[in-house]
Amino acid sequence: MELIKLGKRGQLSIPQSILKKLGIDREMPMSVEITSDGAILLRQVGVYPLEIYTDERLREFEDADRPSAEEAQKLKALGQ
Repeated sequence: MELIKLGKRGQLSIPQSILKKLGIDREMPMSVEITSDGAILLRQVGVYPLEIYTDERLREFEDADRPSAEEAQKLKALGQ
């Protein structure tokens, strides 16, 4: 077990040896949870950008997916 110290501003520094064992890089997003027995639980989390599509953007996707006249003919010839 290793001891860590709570800083004046409420910050903790996790020893480098522990971070290496867990494969955690600097500035890794983490979630913090308090368990029913009062323990503090830290978990690595993935943060991914999220795009909310407008109706206009959805139409752009639909237009891009629509087959060209030539492609439509080929599909029709294939019976699709």
